[in-house]
Amino acid sequence: MSEVVQQDTNVEFHGDMSVGEALRVHPEAGLVLASYHLGGCSHCGINEYETLSQVCMGYGVPLDALLASLNSLLED
Repeated sequence: MSEVVQQDTNVEFHGDMSVGEALRVHPEAGLVLASYHLGGCSHCGINEYETLSQVCMGYGVPLDALLASLNSLLED
């Protein structure tokens, strides 16, 4: 049985947010992370307790670009 994830419209993505929190904010956040090659394959799995800032530093992804992409999900 799959779990239904509801979008939390009162939250904005930010660097101090954990990956797990980000995934709970919007159901498509995982797709955005995968588009930056974060957590999409077995050798680059990311810890849901790491912050978005930590993940970006670790993988060389510009934080501002990732946050802009994630926050664009909330513009609907």
